[in-house]
Amino acid sequence: MEYDEVLRSLGIYWEIFLLYCNEFKEKINSNCEGLEAWQLIAFSVGITLIVTWIYQWLNHPELTLSQRIKKSIFTCVRSMPYIKGRIKEQLDVAKAGLQEELFRGTEGSTYITALPKHGLTRKEILKSVKDYQKLDKVDWKGGKVSGCVYNGSDALSKLSGEIYEEFAWTNPLHPDVFPALRKMESEVVAMCVKMFNGGSQGCGTVTSGGTESILMACLAYRSIWFEKGILYPEILAPISVHSAFNKAAHYFKMKLVHVPIDPVTSEVNIKAMKRLITKKTCMLVGSAPSFPHGILDPIGDIAALGRRYGIPVHVDCCLGGFLVPFMKKAGFTIPACDFTVDGVTSISADTHKYGFAPKGSSVILYSDRKYRAQQYYVNPDWQGGIYASPGLAGSRAGALVAGCWATLVHFGENGYIDSTRKIVSTARYIEKHLRQIKGIFIYGKPEVSVVAVGSNDFDVYRLSGALTGKGWNLNVLQFPASFHLCVTLCQTEEGVADEFIQDVKKLTAEIMKDPKKKADGAAAIYGMSQSVPDRSMVSEIAQVFLDSCFSTGPLATNGTTN
Repeated sequence: MEYDEVLRSLGIYWEIFLLYCNEFKEKINSNCEGLEAWQLIAFSVGITLIVTWIYQWLNHPELTLSQRIKKSIFTCVRSMPYIKGRIKEQLDVAKAGLQEELFRGTEGSTYITALPKHGLTRKEILKSVKDYQKLDKVDWKGGKVSGCVYNGSDALSKLSGEIYEEFAWTNPLHPDVFPALRKMESEVVAMCVKMFNGGSQGCGTVTSGGTESILMACLAYRSIWFEKGILYPEILAPISVHSAFNKAAHYFKMKLVHVPIDPVTSEVNIKAMKRLITKKTCMLVGSAPSFPHGILDPIGDIAALGRRYGIPVHVDCCLGGFLVPFMKKAGFTIPACDFTVDGVTSISADTHKYGFAPKGSSVILYSDRKYRAQQYYVNPDWQGGIYASPGLAGSRAGALVAGCWATLVHFGENGYIDSTRKIVSTARYIEKHLRQIKGIFIYGKPEVSVVAVGSNDFDVYRLSGALTGKGWNLNVLQFPASFHLCVTLCQTEEGVADEFIQDVKKLTAEIMKDPKKKADGAAAIYGMSQSVPDRSMVSEIAQVFLDSCFSTGPLATNGTTN
């Protein structure tokens, strides 16, 4: 009986449902009376397009919902005539100031804008080069530049010059023509794999720099997820990660999902990283150390997530590449950041930073050849023959590869252990004394070569600007406002570290006399850039900077910008 009652109840509900459907149908039909067929089709197509647009807007593969809302609002506001005019005025002022700053020091110089009718002699060229070098005013040899030049000794410059002369015309694209170069390149990779404790399947390639190394790792993992049917794979990385990951996402149709960092330690928040993992996550990233604050992310914890969810883990060791592997032997204790950590599948390391090789060389290393194969490009159907290249470039400068090889074997393990001991000791000496200065603080616990400074008492850009006035060239950071000193061999020279500490101490004491005073000059401009909510305006100014780098003057003879 109960079964029959249930059936009768279901039948009643079904009849009610059909009744409502019939009423809905009749209402639609009554509303459409008098409409022609073309109108019905037009309405259907229009509604479909609107719904599709809303869906795509809500599910953008690259931007979050809040980012899309902000972008839409700013686009609307900037289109208003009065606001548009005011913004243009302010941008023009900022752009003019930027160009003036960039061209400072080259006033009165003449530019070569066309090939000379008759080529210059060797003597004339060398004289011109000497004249050009006079334009360089920053004293990087004196140790006042953060990062940028990591060795720069005359002896190493001479060695690099001699090697370059021997291999000036070589090209790794033609290993059959230059077998010596192929051998050197394979040995550079092998030495670096060994340095990071790679196994029998460890492999890699030489690249043009840290950015290309990072791009190649992202491309490899993107390709694997493409094969799984994920059209917009996601990179899961700390917000402190290098901007090259943003570039990779931009180039390769990926999405970079930023993970927050701990406000005290500046390490990536592992719990937050775990929450953000989805089926689209194609790689997890940690820095060793991070560029902004020089903090080592917990690579072991990140690798554990990678193992648990079957996701490749990349360690960005571009900055610490030839320090971190030698720190234990140099007397420093840090957590493992290499292939001995189960789950780490790739490492990027710059040979042209603390490896002291000529600028334009880096390596991307993998734990297994199956990953490296995903970064290769092969075109078997080209009329010019089968085209294959390991990275972004086709032809490459063989002299840079040879220079890298020569530098690595010149320093050897003991040489790098010694330089690591000097650099890390100096960085920790600077950190220790800066922590004693009232008015400033150090971000997290820097363990390698970067010391980042902030302040809760005054605009820290005032301090970075004042240090610039003392001849220091530092890396200015944002979000949060800060600056850092990246210690190189130049700062390990006698007296340089103490001079920096004393300058920071004296200038901070002076600023603390009036901590609420506003920053001025370049410091004020950098501070204001952080407060601009529409970041596209900052991007516009940055584009002017890039344009100006290739310009032969702020204004051409016809009055237009070059």
